[in-house]
Formats: sequence, C-alpha cells, structure tokens
Amino acid sequence: MLGRSAPGEASHWQLEARPLISGIDAGLTGGFLGAMHAPKKVDPQVKYQRIILKLSGEVLRGGKTGDPIDAATLERTCLQIKEIHSLGVEICVVIGGGNIFRGLNGEKRGVDRTTGDYMGMLATVINGLALMDCLEKMGVTTRVQSAIPMNQIAEPFILRRAIRHLEKGRVVIFVAGTGNPYFSTDTTAALRASEMHANIIMKATKVDGIYDKDPKKFPDAVKYDEITFIDALKQRLTVMDSTAFSLCLDNNVPILVFDLGDEHAIRQAVLGKKVGTLVKN
Repeated sequence: MLGRSAPGEASHWQLEARPLISGIDAGLTGGFLGAMHAPKKVDPQVKYQRIILKLSGEVLRGGKTGDPIDAATLERTCLQIKEIHSLGVEICVVIGGGNIFRGLNGEKRGVDRTTGDYMGMLATVINGLALMDCLEKMGVTTRVQSAIPMNQIAEPFILRRAIRHLEKGRVVIFVAGTGNPYFSTDTTAALRASEMHANIIMKATKVDGIYDKDPKKFPDAVKYDEITFIDALKQRLTVMDSTAFSLCLDNNVPILVFDLGDEHAIRQAVLGKKVGTLVKN
C-alpha cells in the first residue's frame, strides 16, 4: 500500500519515477528522439519547399479501355510525386473526381445539385485512396485526410496534424473537397494552400499553360509565361473558378498551370524552371 511519506522522505513511487524521467530527458536532448525529429534535408535547388499539387480527376483517366483510373497513368503520376518527394519537398495533393462523377454533369441528368456534389466528393475519396495505395507501394509514406468524416478509411482534416505529417516527410492527400456542396476542388486547393501556408498551387492539367484564347480552336492563340491576377481577371481567363481565384488573389498564393503529360514536369516546376504559366500578384 502507498502511504503518506514523512517530511524529507521520498515515497516508493517517487524513487521509481526519477530514473524514468531522467531517461526521457536524456532522449530528448539527443539520440533517438532527437534524430526522429531532425528536419528533412531539402535539395538546395528547390524553389518551392511546400506545395499544393492540384490534380484533376480526369488526369487519371487514360488508356484504350477508358477506365476511370488507368493503372499506367496512375503509376506515372505517382512516380512524378515520388521524384519531388525525394528532393525534400513537402507535398499536399488535392484530387478531383471528374473521372468518376462530376456534380455539375449530374445536375444536367436530373440529379439534385447538392446530392451530385456529395457524390463528386465521394469520387475524390476513391481517387485519393488509389493515389495513396500506389505511392505507398513505391515506398512513399502517405496520409489521406477527408473533409467528410469516414474514420475507417481516412483521417479527418486537422490542420496541425496535416502540417506535422509534412514535417515528418509524409505526402498528405486531401479528399472530399471542402466537405460542402457548391465548392469545387479548385476552391479546396486554394483554401488548403492558404491554411497550410503553401508556397504555390501547382495545377496539373492536360494543357501546357494559359492562353489568350482556346488553342484548340484558334491556331494563333498566344501562351503566357507569366500573368498577374488582375490581368487574368481583366481578360476573363479561366484559371480556376471564381471563388478559388479570389482566395488565391486575397491570400497572395501564386498558381502554376502546367501539363502533367511531361514526365518530369512537376520536378521542373518545383526547381523554378520555365514550365506552364505562372499567375501571381
């Protein structure tokens, strides 16, 4: 039994606790725990250390079969993510769901807009899990965070936890959009970039940048290497939807639009080389 100790005496449990506490202190001052929390080494060539990589669900569709998630396309995308992860870049991925279901298209087919948007959010979860599975098979530790609680398959989105994952060298994949209908995954990317203090949003698409008009319809279309937010607004250029664009403008988050078709495009982008079109203040 534990009793009250006489003045000046130490109880049995106090004597037992002292060496344990001093052992923990020793570990914190150096050694194993200190090594565990050592900062990652970042390649000195890297220009953008923390990025939001915005992937359209459509980029995962490919191949002759027309499957929503093409295995070869998924692998190529994950190899690009692994390539920049090895440089020490902190990577957050926001993935769309248009390859499976798009809320706006559902509305045209008679699906209620709110219901359709939730269906689209669930499609992003499927894509996020596919990315996670492929990346982890490549040896890249990954966490999926969902804006809609689904504890058996993903963590809830918690800002500080997401930042801690990045600091530990994990790729974080954000799914289920913002968790609310009427907001696109573009808006999710802009919101998460602002919350996570990302250096840039890299929007990977099937076009190699922003043009003054549709290059598929007009052969004389001019591509921009750089453009300001204000000029993009004046020319009514479609970079992101208006809500996402306003968030980036207000929070001074630059946007890089580039073609994911180039197998080293993301690497060139994080190194600050001329890729796609940069939108900034």
